[in-house]
Amino acid sequence: MRLPDLDLDLLRGFVTVAERGGFTAAGQALGLTQSAVSLKVKRLEEVLGKPVLLRQPRGVALTREGETLLAYARRMLALNEEAVRRFVAPPVEGRLRLGVADHFVPRHLTPALARFARTWPELRVEVEVGRSHELRARLAREELDLVLGKRRDGETEGRVLWTEAVVWVAAPGWAPPEGRPLPLAMLPQGCMFRDRALAALARAGVGFEVVYTSPSLLGVAAAAQAGFALTVMGRAGLPEGLVECPGLPALGTAEMCLFGDAEGRSPLVAPLIEELRNA
Repeated sequence: MRLPDLDLDLLRGFVTVAERGGFTAAGQALGLTQSAVSLKVKRLEEVLGKPVLLRQPRGVALTREGETLLAYARRMLALNEEAVRRFVAPPVEGRLRLGVADHFVPRHLTPALARFARTWPELRVEVEVGRSHELRARLAREELDLVLGKRRDGETEGRVLWTEAVVWVAAPGWAPPEGRPLPLAMLPQGCMFRDRALAALARAGVGFEVVYTSPSLLGVAAAAQAGFALTVMGRAGLPEGLVECPGLPALGTAEMCLFGDAEGRSPLVAPLIEELRNA
């Protein structure tokens, strides 16, 4: 039996509905009517023989099959865009100086940059990893072209790429010492996560002591992985050997943003953002 081919246009409609949370918002993003987007999803479901979305009064929800399809669809659309850009887009040469907050390293960054480099082989990408506020200072001095980093509370500068929860983490089985302040491993002063964590503990009346400070997130993670201290990280960048610790003051969310080209004028910004989001 010959299996049917999946239409990328139908997959794009499905992904947009899933990401936007409904047919109306997806239609606005795609420049189509709500009924046209709904028809695309219906045709996709007919090809697959399974429902991928549950229509609800306040939007849509993915079925189990829809969750599986969404991962495949994103990969197929990304690969399609990579191939089309490789052959159709005008050649891009030069140098792109990219600053990336170490919050995003190492698990996510290198695969995304590898795919980006394959799409733009004539472009020289130079990456500098560091702390968000230091990288942004270098951007202001025109020492970097783009920066991917965190935006502090109340700021409006930068283009939001995604939002993630900020969580307390420690080694599996770690427990706070009885009768002693919480031992913390933190980045140096000026780190948004550090400021937010210490302020939350102070408001809750929880005693704490910063017992380990490192300029590198990997150093802070190593201290926590060893069971030496508790620390704070973004949930999306949680490395192996660390788990969330319940029962501590909530730390809210953090916005990961692109600084340096908020309007997306550079032809490199859109594909770079897509790679980072996929990662």
